[in-house]
Amino acid sequence: MLKLGQPAPDFTLKTTTGESFQLSSLRGRHVVLYFYPKDDTPGCTAQACSFRDQYEDFKDLGAEVVGISSDSEKSHQKFTAKHRLPFQLLADEKGDVRKLYEVPRALLGLLPGRVTYVIDSEGIIRYIFNSLSGATDHVSKTKEVLQGLAA
Repeated sequence: MLKLGQPAPDFTLKTTTGESFQLSSLRGRHVVLYFYPKDDTPGCTAQACSFRDQYEDFKDLGAEVVGISSDSEKSHQKFTAKHRLPFQLLADEKGDVRKLYEVPRALLGLLPGRVTYVIDSEGIIRYIFNSLSGATDHVSKTKEVLQGLAA
C-alpha cells in the first residue's frame, strides 16, 4: 500500500454526472478518499450513509469526501439518488485507480478491499485505514484524523 507522508497520486475519473473529476482539483482542501467494494451492499451502504450523515462535519473540518468503486456511473447514480449522498462517487470500472492506490483485495482475493485515505490540503497522505469489516469505523477514524489536522 501507499505510505504516510507521500504525495497522493493524481487521477481523473468520471462522476455520477459523467463529468471528469481530477483529484488535484481539490488541492487546498483536505480529502477523504474512500475505496469500497460495491454499491448497495450492506457494508458499503452503511459506510456511505454514515459519511452522508456526518458530511457537514467533514465540510466544517475543511474536507471533501469522495468514494470510489468499480461500479459504473449508472450504478453510482442509482446509489447516490437512493441514499441522497451529497458527495461524489467515482467510477473506476477498470480498477486503474484502485491499482494506483495499491488497495489490496480482501477475503482471499475475492472482494475488492475497503481502504480510506485522508489527504491533506497539500496533497500528502496523512492517514490510511484498511478494514473490510469495519465499514462505519472508516468514518469515525477519518473524522478524528481531520480534527487533529485542524488543530
